[in-house]
Amino acid sequence: MSFELVEFCEPASVPGKPFAGTSETVLGTYEAEGDAVRHGRSVWRQRRTAGTHDVMWWIVRVPGETLAHWIADASSDVEQIVDLNTHELISVPYRSPE
Repeated sequence: MSFELVEFCEPASVPGKPFAGTSETVLGTYEAEGDAVRHGRSVWRQRRTAGTHDVMWWIVRVPGETLAHWIADASSDVEQIVDLNTHELISVPYRSPE
């Protein structure tokens, strides 16, 4: 089984211009879920400090599935994971890498 890291972006709104839509970009495909999450965390942390007003979020999923295994968004310092027993999102507070 493989896992993909996907970035979603909604450009910052510009007064008088229509909503540009949400872009979806696969940033990579990985054999190990942990590798996809590690890369996702790195991208998430970089984007959180970039100062953009775009709305951005990232997920890790099995290609073609609609259930995300990991979720993070640029406006929050909380990651979320899916409890596969209860199918509930569990919040994981951000911890600075040591």
